[in-house]
Amino acid sequence: MKNDNMNLTIEEAYKSMINFLEKYYQRTNSDDIGGLLGDIMLIDEGRTADPASWHDWIESVERMKSENR
Repeated sequence: MKNDNMNLTIEEAYKSMINFLEKYYQRTNSDDIGGLLGDIMLIDEGRTADPASWHDWIESVERMKSENR
């Protein structure tokens, strides 16, 4: 599924993922999703609560971009 009319920055895509997971958490109250959200939430100056999560996100973006070439 590809929509060429919707280009997001890496940060916008990350915030979209958080929003998606928050909505899922609201429906399910899953402890696993709640824990994940706690790690990936953006705090002061755009840093994540768990610094490794941003690094993991960038690796994932790079992997998906290389697969789509």
